[in-house]
Amino acid sequence: MAQFEIFTNDFARLRTFYESVFGWTFVPNGSRWAISTGDQGPGIDGSMVELSEKLTNGVDQCCLRMVVDDAQETYGAVLAHGGKMGTSPLPVPDVGLLAFGEDPDGNGFEVVQLVPDKPPYPA
Repeated sequence: MAQFEIFTNDFARLRTFYESVFGWTFVPNGSRWAISTGDQGPGIDGSMVELSEKLTNGVDQCCLRMVVDDAQETYGAVLAHGGKMGTSPLPVPDVGLLAFGEDPDGNGFEVVQLVPDKPPYPA
């Protein structure tokens, strides 16, 4: 994967959510916002673009997987900043703790706290 895009009609709300919960940074780039997810561990950068029926043909969701240090802390931060969580973080053998959530616009994501010394993706 080269990058990701999050679609929204409320740039300010989602920018605040992702900055507050995951520490991402945003830089205006024409009609979109460039997103930097940071330089710690594996990951990619992306952009936030205006939701447009013409552009997405009705497909307006994405699912992001974020590796975090503390799944329970992130769970609380998501709720505190207007997101939703499906369940509390649940143990997954040989992976760690996993929880599914949504940002304030309903874009889905996974939060994963990995088992120590375990790579985030299969080799």
